[in-house]
Amino acid sequence: MEEQHNLPENEEIRREKAALHKQMRLRQRELTEAYISEANAVIQDKVLASPRYREANRIFMYLHTPKEPATDRIVARALAEGKAVYVPKCIGKHEMLAVRIYDVTDLEPGAYGIPEPRCCEETITADEADLILTPCLSASPDGKRLGHGAGYYDRFLAGNSEKTVCLCFGKMLCPDIPVTELDVRMSEVITEEQA
Repeated sequence: MEEQHNLPENEEIRREKAALHKQMRLRQRELTEAYISEANAVIQDKVLASPRYREANRIFMYLHTPKEPATDRIVARALAEGKAVYVPKCIGKHEMLAVRIYDVTDLEPGAYGIPEPRCCEETITADEADLILTPCLSASPDGKRLGHGAGYYDRFLAGNSEKTVCLCFGKMLCPDIPVTELDVRMSEVITEEQA
């Protein structure tokens, strides 16, 4: 009986998410290059200045697409400081690994045109990382995240929300995001806006 009650609720949430995806993709297209460039500088500065970053030895972070908050300076700084840097590698439908890189030359075009590590020799799980930087299409200030819809991060994170920091452009924030029990809540959302 309980399953029948939950099914329509989850279906309703799926519809709400689909509508929000559509709305946020339209908003994303309106972001100007100047805005993205300025926001990227502030967001990356905030991450690099954070105690979470400074105290982390093993960092798992995404490699950005043109309309996502950039991570290139964070990757470069972390590598230069001798931190262990792990980035996603898609290994199947909706599944990814966190693979260590030692240099950006260790990357090649992968799934969705996003750079990925060439090999998978050194990996960690989400609970072995000290800090996890996640991308989003949108997020709410209280840590609800709207991903790109494939579920890679929710599957990978599975219960490790206390280490997760979502990077989101301020113009892509939403006051609330519809979520299910499978959606992992972020412990922090960093935007270019003042706190």
